[in-house]
Amino acid sequence: MKKLITITFLFLAIGFSQDLIAQPPDPGGGGDPKPGCFPPPCVPIDGGLSFLLAAGVAYGGKKVYDMNKKEEEL
Repeated sequence: MKKLITITFLFLAIGFSQDLIAQPPDPGGGGDPKPGCFPPPCVPIDGGLSFLLAAGVAYGGKKVYDMNKKEEEL
């Protein structure tokens, strides 16, 4: 049952994350193609995202490895 809840939550999280990417259309039409950023400290989103993803994969791999090792001992 716990596995079913986890899988359901995972699919819902992935499904709703697609809505977060969408942006409203430009109301003005023309203008500066590169408007800059607001507020001033423009920080790229991918600054540490790849490291966070790699750490998550490593953590998940370690958990799977430990689970398989524990099953072999029984």
